[in-house]
Amino acid sequence: MVKHAIIESKKKIALIAHDNKKGDMLEWAKFNKGTLKQHELFATGTTGKLLEEEVGLEITNMESGPLGGDLQIGSLIADGLVDCLIFFWDPLEPHPHDPDVKALLRVAVVWNIPLACDRSTADFLISSPLMNKEYLRKLPDYETYRHRLDHTN
Repeated sequence: MVKHAIIESKKKIALIAHDNKKGDMLEWAKFNKGTLKQHELFATGTTGKLLEEEVGLEITNMESGPLGGDLQIGSLIADGLVDCLIFFWDPLEPHPHDPDVKALLRVAVVWNIPLACDRSTADFLISSPLMNKEYLRKLPDYETYRHRLDHTN
């Protein structure tokens, strides 16, 4: 049986940017402010505060990434409370919380939510005609996996 989840026309979007990408995120958010204001926004701490102060967006802020904000966003994704992740990450800079970053990207793919890791992809994503419509997202069927786990204990 195929399972689906409805992503409403008002999306729940998580916004994250590593330090070297915060300028890109601010420019992108300023350009897309009108569209972003139509949706519910979440962000890791520092990124969220910048977006509130510099762009005037209303954000639900988590902790900063190194303090667990990436994991908090990942938890929201796993609970079905985030529909889309825009994460401007810096692949050239080492980060002490790299395992958290990998886990966040992994959970976004596991739960089949739209994911943009750079500005070009974020441009394509936010300008998609699907951004302001309901969307029937196919949920992966993990029942076999869960059933296997139940019988290994």
